[in-house]
Amino acid sequence: MAGNRYGDGQGAFWGDCIGPNPTDRAKNGVKRSLLVEADGGPLAVVVAPANVHDTKLLEAILGAIIVERPEPTEDSPQNLSLDKAYDNPTGRQAATDHNYEPHIRCIGEEKLDSQGRNKYPARRWVVERTMAWLSKCRAILVRYEKKACNYLGLIKLACALFWYRKLWRLTVLR
Repeated sequence: MAGNRYGDGQGAFWGDCIGPNPTDRAKNGVKRSLLVEADGGPLAVVVAPANVHDTKLLEAILGAIIVERPEPTEDSPQNLSLDKAYDNPTGRQAATDHNYEPHIRCIGEEKLDSQGRNKYPARRWVVERTMAWLSKCRAILVRYEKKACNYLGLIKLACALFWYRKLWRLTVLR
């Protein structure tokens, strides 16, 4: 006689690493946190329940970087641009613990010139563009996998394909 699924160690009914989404009527959801380079190439990705705040994921995402980075020096420090969600002591501390110089726009602050216009546009669109490219994969946009490790594997595969296409375009155009 077959036992029930939950007693056999197969996990929760809806899967693991899900939580109530605070912006979507508390439906269960997942959050993908992504770290990208200046051109939008993904360097690290972390999957968490939707109700986890971004500052709690920053330590995990900085520890998940797979590319070995050079040591920062006084002449060439390594910068980390973050949005206003990280404007708190936890976000700043996590960035400095990993030897980054954090650039975090304060909540309610916009960079304006003397005429009151935006002097420097936000750099967050690079991350949003990469997330949009990853969301073109249907299995990433809608999570069908119950296990978070399988879902994270699909996201990492999509990131590898992204890097492959970028490298292929560079070699073909030369």
